[in-house]
Amino acid sequence: MDYEKNIKEALSKVLGKKEEILLEKPKNLEFGDYAFPCFSLAGTYKKNPSQIALEISEKLNKTKIKGVSKINPAGPYINFIVNKENLTNEIISEIFSKKTKIVSKNKKSKEKVMIEFSQANTHKAFHVGHIRGTSMGESLARIMENQGIAVIRANYQGDTGMHVAKWLWCYLKYHKKEKLKNDESWIANIYVDAVKKLAGDETGELQKEVNEINLKLESKKDKKLNELWKKTRLISLQALEKIYKELNTKFNVYFFENQVEKEGKDIAKMLVTKNIAKIDDKATIIDLKEQGLGVWILLRGDGSVLYSAKDLVLAMKKFEKYKVDKSIYVVADEQKLHFQQLFKTLELMKFKDIKKCKHLEFGLVRLPEGKMSSRTGDNILYSNFKKEIVEYAKEEIKKRDSKIGEKELEKRAIVIAIAAIKYSMLKQDPQKVIVFDKEESLNFEGNTGPYLLYSYARASSIIKKAKIKINLKIKLEKLEDKEINLIKKLGEFKEVTEQAYKNLDPSTIANYSFELSQSFNEFYHFYPVLTAEDKIKQQRLAIVEAFRTVLKQSLGLLGIDVLEEM
Repeated sequence: MDYEKNIKEALSKVLGKKEEILLEKPKNLEFGDYAFPCFSLAGTYKKNPSQIALEISEKLNKTKIKGVSKINPAGPYINFIVNKENLTNEIISEIFSKKTKIVSKNKKSKEKVMIEFSQANTHKAFHVGHIRGTSMGESLARIMENQGIAVIRANYQGDTGMHVAKWLWCYLKYHKKEKLKNDESWIANIYVDAVKKLAGDETGELQKEVNEINLKLESKKDKKLNELWKKTRLISLQALEKIYKELNTKFNVYFFENQVEKEGKDIAKMLVTKNIAKIDDKATIIDLKEQGLGVWILLRGDGSVLYSAKDLVLAMKKFEKYKVDKSIYVVADEQKLHFQQLFKTLELMKFKDIKKCKHLEFGLVRLPEGKMSSRTGDNILYSNFKKEIVEYAKEEIKKRDSKIGEKELEKRAIVIAIAAIKYSMLKQDPQKVIVFDKEESLNFEGNTGPYLLYSYARASSIIKKAKIKINLKIKLEKLEDKEINLIKKLGEFKEVTEQAYKNLDPSTIANYSFELSQSFNEFYHFYPVLTAEDKIKQQRLAIVEAFRTVLKQSLGLLGIDVLEEM
């Protein structure tokens, strides 16, 4: 039953309003399930909002609103109390049907959306800061798929350019005797070493050597260099794929910078002929100062192509080849100017799909001492960070189960570690800069990934100990306040997923998961389940199973796996 719709229709009749009526949900259950504030009517009725609430309530009480058991004026508000027995039974019934399950896709849409995210470059570190964009992109893809949208997950990786030239230069000059390793930290350390050595290059001679390698890399004429690039590119990509698998992240399409280099040069030259770009001190630039966007460089003075020109090619490829209806770039807000310049240039080029392009920004991840950087090495490598959290998780698991086998211990610890890492990123407002607190993310209590997994495992333990088949069609009766509270929170799941989609914000679902777990733990502490009399025991087991169902789906939308035991 759509209680909100019924209340709005009744209010519209009494008020004679054609525009949409907005209802609120009181935080305190004692006030009611829905509330209508009367402040906006004071000007029309020329009366005190409290008096208006009283008069409208009297009129509403003369008519019967389907599903509403009581209408109470409270100051400037009209509170509506719905039939709790009907409401709770409807919610539980819907949860146990296939309607709310992720795999069912509620409404199949014809819309096709490409989400480009992660963009981890080869020959560089994958650090804690990268986890945010990767987790956010995967979660958004799942949220959209839950709304029936066809999603193409895309990863655009920098596998060529100046950063690769620096890595190859440093390896050839200082690390040539070292065997190539499929290891994230080894790859990252060579890049950091290159940056540090170039920082001390007072004469500029070392940078000239790097520039020469960059030109050779673009031309692909140096066979030995090209072969080294291919081998090191491959081990970089293999190291990244291991990380993506651990983070429950997958991609349908991979774009690489080397694939759009030639077209990037061509498009830069074409823009010069159309007077959109110009040559300035040998470099090819687009002057966007009049638009307040500065100067955008497409080609360096030596003719090498920058990722600005490559991004123009990529934008067009997405729509030409994949026929998408929308292209979303999930990229940190430090690239905001770049995307403004990109979109403005596409607009000047009269690119017909420019309005379908969106830069979805997210804030950076910082350490307490400042910004992370793969250039300076002032960051936490994902591999090191994961290992540390896995070890911590193992200690926590052993406290609860001292007889656990090594294989099971490793399995659980990895799931807990990934939940801790991903949830710590996704629970935040995407726009907010995160100062990463390792101790907080590892906590098994509070608003953390491990706490949510523990809540799910506790519910699973109750079901397992019950050793009876749960009646999923049971009719709930005479429920206690905290039972009603929990069921109502379960009933918000569909609305929360729609809100997360509308705002492109996974934190909506993350924080809902926490609030839901809090409601469950309150219910669990106040009311016995396994020792209750048969009828009540069956009801409470059904509520516990409904909680497990919804929390698992909610965490699934965040790309977080659950554990049956902690």
